Amino acid sequence: MEFKDYYKIMGVSRDASQEDIKRAYRKLARKYHPDVSKERNAEERFKELGEAYEVLKDPEKRAAYDQIAAGRQHGERFTPPPDWAFDFDFGGGGFTGSDASGFSDFFDSLFGRATRGGRREPRSGWTGPLSGQDQYANIYISLDEAFSGGTQTVTLASPEIDAKGRVVNKTRTLNVKIPKGVKEGQRIRLSGQGGSGRLGGTAGDLYLEIRFKPHPFFRAEGADISLELPVTPWEAALGLTVPTPTLGGKVELKLPPNSQSGQRLRLKGRGLPCTPPGDQIVTLRIVIPEATTAEAKSLYRKMAEVMPMNPRAHMGA
Repeated sequence: MEFKDYYKIMGVSRDASQEDIKRAYRKLARKYHPDVSKERNAEERFKELGEAYEVLKDPEKRAAYDQIAAGRQHGERFTPPPDWAFDFDFGGGGFTGSDASGFSDFFDSLFGRATRGGRREPRSGWTGPLSGQDQYANIYISLDEAFSGGTQTVTLASPEIDAKGRVVNKTRTLNVKIPKGVKEGQRIRLSGQGGSGRLGGTAGDLYLEIRFKPHPFFRAEGADISLELPVTPWEAALGLTVPTPTLGGKVELKLPPNSQSGQRLRLKGRGLPCTPPGDQIVTLRIVIPEATTAEAKSLYRKMAEVMPMNPRAHMGA
């Protein structure tokens, strides 16, 4: 799809105030309104203006749009970033009255969800309190933090309008309590930490969605924790007890005799400590020692004599 430069469409600079944007829209809307305009492309331009104003009139959408607009040219090929839907929630600060279903694919790829699910501005002349928008963000924690709980400091940037009517990002720092046993995808609700209310209205809430940082050898699957455990051939064959790491510390795991590579064992209750607690799933990986000495090579030949086998027999090989 093509990238749309909404500032160019409205004929305003990127640092234009909200009042500048409103004035530009009113002027151009009168010029291109299909009912009165004699311009050849009036209907198309009017729809394009409505789309641009839909984004630039709202501080949240405008701040998000500005992040991807830097350095891009009107009409160039564009694909939204793959994590766009996860990093923003476009609740929207109201609608222009335009038919959003007629907006471009570019608009719908970035803000379609907000148009379908956002709130509308109250009717003209409304003087009552207006509640702030709920806001959404991701918070990245380690598996150790998910297991033990704790507190994490997060820094967030929220779009606001300054004294000159321009959209600016205001940075704030919050101390967030991480519940013990939290799972990936769960949301932590911080009451009153969302968008500011207006005219005495209450602030919205902030929802932080849990995302796990990569771990060197653990992987979360819901409440369960997966681990690939390297073992020697003799540990697997003899069914020895081997030390095994878990999020709660090292444990001794008794292998079944003649264990095979890829075999899965379950450590009950050793996953994330939620309700009910998860398990740890251990997948065995047999590591073959290298035959680097004459003695080691002789031992392997002796094994071949004592324990002959064809691991490819089921393939007909």
